[in-house]
Amino acid sequence: MLPPAFSRQRNCFLSTVKLGFTAFGVCCAGGFFVSTVHCELSTTNKHGRVSGLKKLSSYLAEHIPAYAIAILSLIIGVALDMLSPQLTKSIIDDVIGAGELSKLKYLLAGILLVGVGRCIFMYIKEFTFDKTGAKIGASMRTDLFRHLQSLDPSFFDRNNTGELMARVKDDIDRIWDGVSYVGMLIIEVVIHVSMVLFCMYRLSWKLAIIPTLAMIFCGALAIFLEKKLDQVYEDISEENAALNTVAEENLAGVRTVRAFAREKFEISKFLSHNKRYYDLNMEQNRVFVKYHPVFTLVTKILPLIVLLSGGYMVIQGSFSLGSLGAFIEYSNNIVWPMEMIGWLTNSLSSAIASNKKLKKIYGETSAIKEPEQPETLPLVKGSIAFEHVDFSRNQKPILQDISFRVEAGHTLGIMGATGSGKTSIIQLMQRLYDCSGGRILLDGTNIKKLSLKQLRSSISIVMQDVFLFSDTIRENIGLGKRDSLDFEEVKSASWQAQAGQFIEKLDQGYDTVIGERGVGLSGGQKQRISIARALSKHTPILVLDDSTSALDMETEHEIQKTLNQLNGTTKIIIAHRISSVRNADEIIYLDHGRIAERGTHEQLLSKKGLYYETYMSQYGAFEETMASLAAEGR
Repeated sequence: MLPPAFSRQRNCFLSTVKLGFTAFGVCCAGGFFVSTVHCELSTTNKHGRVSGLKKLSSYLAEHIPAYAIAILSLIIGVALDMLSPQLTKSIIDDVIGAGELSKLKYLLAGILLVGVGRCIFMYIKEFTFDKTGAKIGASMRTDLFRHLQSLDPSFFDRNNTGELMARVKDDIDRIWDGVSYVGMLIIEVVIHVSMVLFCMYRLSWKLAIIPTLAMIFCGALAIFLEKKLDQVYEDISEENAALNTVAEENLAGVRTVRAFAREKFEISKFLSHNKRYYDLNMEQNRVFVKYHPVFTLVTKILPLIVLLSGGYMVIQGSFSLGSLGAFIEYSNNIVWPMEMIGWLTNSLSSAIASNKKLKKIYGETSAIKEPEQPETLPLVKGSIAFEHVDFSRNQKPILQDISFRVEAGHTLGIMGATGSGKTSIIQLMQRLYDCSGGRILLDGTNIKKLSLKQLRSSISIVMQDVFLFSDTIRENIGLGKRDSLDFEEVKSASWQAQAGQFIEKLDQGYDTVIGERGVGLSGGQKQRISIARALSKHTPILVLDDSTSALDMETEHEIQKTLNQLNGTTKIIIAHRISSVRNADEIIYLDHGRIAERGTHEQLLSKKGLYYETYMSQYGAFEETMASLAAEGR
């Protein structure tokens, strides 16, 4: 049989727990409402498919069991915290005041058990919240990355890499912090304050009015502070992205910077952005520091007012000394939530600003749409046809009335001056962009009716701007068929591309790790690895976009021999060198986005037009020398 004092503490504890669950319900309802209204980052299309990030409440819903454990532990921990002042009250009133020393050992044991229990349950709460928050942050970052991968190149034409990196990392981190750590503290504050006020009003409703008024004042001040900080955090987020961009560009292009002796200029540019970032953070600090002392002042004055008011009630005989001691403990327990309000407001403002940035990204949709019911080609042969294709970008015409046909297994050469639209043809063929008019056919089927996966997996391309990943040479070559390409195929493709010799001379051979974007390799070596990557895919269509510009004539000749041996492969060769396209079945010459000339090498020479002029600029001196030698020989 428990002593009467313990029965009273037990009843108080149960009442407090009950209140805790009530506060929990209110807190969850409010939290889910806020996350639904303010943190909606997704859109749902007419087919019901969600594009972009889900509601934050949806992420939370995926971890309901974990959150239930965490919040239950929180409620029990806070309830135990509320029990401690009741035990103190009994010590003062029953043991010290009434001299009931027999109760002391039970009360001291109770204080010890309360302390141990609180530590255990608060640890469970902290661990569960942190683990679940980390999972939510990882899911959010994955969803954002997937959304970025779904956008077409026009989006990346408008946004720089540094800004997007800031969104993927920094902004997600702030939102994660807002919904995990800060969210946990908000829940804890709501439950804690509710229980403390409940216990205070049970002891004395007159005294409880004082901390209630203090809480209302601090809450109003926090709302005002959040509005002040909102715009500041938006500016900080923007400048952080700009700072990342400048740093990334300069680190990636450090060799170019040094080659042009631009170190001083680039440092000055970085310092300018860094100063702007510093000034914005100082502005944030000035706003925070201006109002935070008010919170501190309230928390320092509150216990004093409670002590004076409660002391007066004790003197008047309407309040026991033990109750006053318990009330003072409760007032101390309500101080830390008020001190946290300013900091929580600061963190929430940051999370809201980051949320706005992400909304802009999720508002972007790809202009390249998958067909609702894509057609499937059982076997892609590689026939390509352009029929009256027009293409404009930013209302500027790039291609006009482009029509040609490449039969499966044949070769098309494309030439033209820089900016004539050569690369745009390849981009349209892959549906990186869609044509403004006309249509493009693959084996007689409009490419807009095919799935992007089948279309793009049917084409191997060697890009003009070679991009190599920070990985082994083997992985870079096998990029197109990473899961199915064996080592012998990698080696075969390398030797076909005239890359095998220099690769095998490296210390680690094919396992040599290439630096960022192929640093440490020459332009010709990077081009040969890129050609090997395309050859290893064994696709029905092979595209080479000025892919031999950094190679010597001998190496280019050997690669041309390899390409000529690829029977059954449709080849489209974009080049500035006549030598790269002279053996093509047809050559088209672009001029200002139109086909100015077309025909075989011999036919175009006979026309003595633009192609002929290009030929003479490259081989004219050689032709004159040979003619002179022939004349001398005669």
